[in-house]
Amino acid sequence: MTTPERFDVIDVPSESGTSPNGATAENAAPAAHERSGVARRMDIIHMSAGFGTRTIIEDINLAVEPKSVTALIGPSGCGKSTLLRCLNSMHSTAKGAFAKGEILLDGVDINAKGVDPVLVRRRVGMVFQRPNPFPTMSIYDNVAAGLRLTSGSRHGRHHFDEVVERSLRQADLWSEVKDRLHNMGGALSGGQQQRLCIARTLAVEPEVILMDEPCSALDPISTSKIEESIHALREHYTIVIVTHNMQQAARVSQTTAFMTILEAGDPGRLVETGPTNAIFDAPTNEVTGDYVSGRFG
Repeated sequence: MTTPERFDVIDVPSESGTSPNGATAENAAPAAHERSGVARRMDIIHMSAGFGTRTIIEDINLAVEPKSVTALIGPSGCGKSTLLRCLNSMHSTAKGAFAKGEILLDGVDINAKGVDPVLVRRRVGMVFQRPNPFPTMSIYDNVAAGLRLTSGSRHGRHHFDEVVERSLRQADLWSEVKDRLHNMGGALSGGQQQRLCIARTLAVEPEVILMDEPCSALDPISTSKIEESIHALREHYTIVIVTHNMQQAARVSQTTAFMTILEAGDPGRLVETGPTNAIFDAPTNEVTGDYVSGRFG
């Protein structure tokens, strides 16, 4: 593995000046242009998470390859969304939440002491199940919102114009809104709002994009547009998508990970992972075969 680039703030250094995972003061803060827009590998190692005394997922181990789409599938309640929220430290913000294990972004543990979760979320963006544009902001300002927070006054209007156009093009929305960028984002259709949220995520140039059932509330035409965007985005980004739609998982992903609850009352576990065509055509685990064939779940 190549030497990983570091977060702006990584582990608290020891007396020797080196953090437990090897980050030093000298290599802890790369310039933004050195890390933006570059797909990163994620490694999930012995990950368990839940709330209070309830464990929702247990001992998850999964490698997420760069410039690819990994689909998380499984029945409702098995912890797919919980796992997804662990990947950008969102799970830990909930009251009573706990998480154990490591999540490595190109070799650096995002849960390590001293890592700013806000910076994690800049590098690992999230698109939620239901579109959540800022309803009182224009289309333009919706896309530029995160960029303004992260770059402040360091860039002029021309830079913002370029980023907004590029992000809307990547989300396959530019041609539909280019003549009405100052209209309210909340006035768009549901499918357009979801693509606007994707554009907003892309504007800050993350390295990993997480999608939690992004098409579950959309019509087939809007779903098709988002799937086309996912195909194009994987050339530059690492993508993890939770979906209950088996056909969608087969269409958009290169790797599929199947999670389920094996016994009532148990936490969700990762049962099988592999190339998508193998998971759907020739799974090695009988439980996986039952699920993807529709015999349970």
